[in-house]
Amino acid sequence: MASNKPAPEAPSPFSTDSYGGAERSVGEWNPTEDSIRPVRGRHRVAKQRGLARSSTVLGVGVIAAVGAGGMATAQDKAPVSISLPDSIADNLPDAKSLPGVGAFMSDEAEAAPVAAAAPLTTAGLTSAEAEQGTDAGEALRARILQQAEQQQASADAEAKAAAEKAAAEKAAEEAKKQQDAAEADAAAKKKAAEEAAKRKAEEERLAKLAASFSLPASSYTISSTYGQSGAMWSSGQHTGLDFAGAAGSPLKAVHSGTITSAGWSGSYGYRTVLQLDDGTEIWYAHQSSIDVSVGQKVTTGETIGRMGATGNVTGVHLHLEVRTAGGSAMDPMAWLTSKGLSV
Repeated sequence: MASNKPAPEAPSPFSTDSYGGAERSVGEWNPTEDSIRPVRGRHRVAKQRGLARSSTVLGVGVIAAVGAGGMATAQDKAPVSISLPDSIADNLPDAKSLPGVGAFMSDEAEAAPVAAAAPLTTAGLTSAEAEQGTDAGEALRARILQQAEQQQASADAEAKAAAEKAAAEKAAEEAKKQQDAAEADAAAKKKAAEEAAKRKAEEERLAKLAASFSLPASSYTISSTYGQSGAMWSSGQHTGLDFAGAAGSPLKAVHSGTITSAGWSGSYGYRTVLQLDDGTEIWYAHQSSIDVSVGQKVTTGETIGRMGATGNVTGVHLHLEVRTAGGSAMDPMAWLTSKGLSV
């Protein structure tokens, strides 16, 4: 009697355990040439837009670092093929479902990475440089050197301009000093010339006056000066200038004028008063004799009397007084000196 139980299935070389993993059958499997087939599978390389962009930044940084030394050696490499058995590839999880990976995946299967458009060795080159076959590293190095040269040239130009400005300021300062010194020297020379001219004019004036003025005595010694104090004078001070000399020596008119008084005058003894054209009065006192009369016109150097010791005296001398038109006494020595006479 035939049994209704299904016939047992042939044992499979592989079976799946409770965890979904593959486990070897208890039966023996001897592979043969016919049972071994070449592994066929699909090459799947996920296009990662986010990673491509990051790779672009990294690639440019590498080129900049290598190019600074002029040694860029990036070369295009052939893509590496990765093959997986279909049995394994079919059981791999979707890359987008992996944590932290899906964000880098592109939804567009046909989109190409941006950075892959140009090889690394031509990044940053102009079209003219690329046509000439210029290396990116050498081009960057050349640009860095050119920029350094431009900066150095600018610094040199600024230093030169500063030096020229300083030299111009120093030259201007020296020129001003020289000009100031020249002006000061010219002013000093002008002042000296003016003073010399003034002195010469004064000398000429005094010489002219001296020609028209004369000292009252020829041989004398100054025995008392104007303003000198003493009990010998009633006012307590000497009011004139005393010329001591020999008795009877001639007394001369100091300038042309008119005799306004001639005779005895108390303590002055014999006195003669000569009035000049400007009103100044010249008093001759203590004379031994008078040779002129009132109203007489005399000229410079003309004898008007003789030296004596009349009146209140202690010896032979001429007491000479000089008074203004109003009668005020002045220093006879200063007055004679102002007329170009040396007492």
